[in-house]
Amino acid sequence: MVRFIEMAADAPAAHDLLTEYFAARAEVFPGGAYRPTYPDASAFVAPDGVFLVVQNEDAEAGARTEVGCGGIRRIPDGPAGVRYEVKHLYLDPSTRGRGWGRLLLDELERRAQAWGAAELVLDTHHTLEAAGGLYASAGFTPIEPYNDNPNATVWLGKVLNA
Repeated sequence: MVRFIEMAADAPAAHDLLTEYFAARAEVFPGGAYRPTYPDASAFVAPDGVFLVVQNEDAEAGARTEVGCGGIRRIPDGPAGVRYEVKHLYLDPSTRGRGWGRLLLDELERRAQAWGAAELVLDTHHTLEAAGGLYASAGFTPIEPYNDNPNATVWLGKVLNA
């Protein structure tokens, strides 16, 4: 069983998860040029954003319970209107294949819609094939770049239903 806990993006558990995520990305990033940027925690405060930590409620006694994270933050409006960006979606490799990434993405989308979002966007890298599959299955499609993230090669968006 999984649950999502709202947490400051700079809280110790969130910071630890982001550090793991950035280290994993740096290990396999083409050319070794990955540039991690810890998020500004103030961008993930409702209603302009939220940062969620994934907790494994089925973890055995003594096992780690914080196993993933992700957030949304409001960015300048786009062609469809109010726009939120998905950031730092990560799950510990030991938890993958359970559908928790999709549950986390769905929860972030639900929260964005509750705050009036017309569109969700994100950037990613073409080498993250599993993430690309998740985003495609959730209805994200290619869009023009909306930022200058040096770690991104793919920009995706999803128009949300009212």
